[in-house]
Amino acid sequence: MNILVVNPNSTESMTRKIIETANRVASAGVSVHGATAKGAPASIEGHFDEAMSVPALLSCVRAAEDEGVDGIVVACFDDPGIGACREIATGPVLGICEAAVKAASMLATSFTVVTTLPRSVPVIERLIHGYGLSHQCRRVRSAEIPVLALEEPGSNAREKILEEIQRAIEEDRCEAVVLGCAGMADLTAWLSEETGIPVIDGVSVATRMVEALVGCGLKTSKINAYARPNVK
Repeated sequence: MNILVVNPNSTESMTRKIIETANRVASAGVSVHGATAKGAPASIEGHFDEAMSVPALLSCVRAAEDEGVDGIVVACFDDPGIGACREIATGPVLGICEAAVKAASMLATSFTVVTTLPRSVPVIERLIHGYGLSHQCRRVRSAEIPVLALEEPGSNAREKILEEIQRAIEEDRCEAVVLGCAGMADLTAWLSEETGIPVIDGVSVATRMVEALVGCGLKTSKINAYARPNVK
């Protein structure tokens, strides 16, 4: 089984971190391939960055489809271009926000999302509403750190995330926390140990969910909404 994990931004160090995370959870016999969206913004922070990332993301998906990949993970918590990716792809395509919040809903009766910048909060709130989980999401919080701070050695980004999770436990009374950025993927085990609650990383969960769907012989429906794009 071959799974593509796409980083929709152009920061290679983040791609390496994401792929390391996916490889740690992938089953034996599953090959995880990484791709970076060349020419996309260095980080995705808001609607403009998201829109600018989609053409390069779709190029990665189209190339993987031509090579016969079995399933795809889009490793950005804004779940950019998921519908368009599903039109192109034969196998299942999962965004890490959808995968993570649905996993959280199975592990706890309530969860809080901790993301990077405040401008990401309304984007994530809209996604969670669309996924039908607003009733279980206590709050979407910002640790007030730029995405690229997660790539900077010596930054205090991880400490800020921990502090925000601790506030979420106390103030939101949430039972689980979802990390709202793919760049946080390597912090999951440490944060879970420090806080004592399930801390969920969408890269790990989406990788295993795609693996499970492919293993069940399931593919993306090609009737109506996710039919192949019309040739124009």
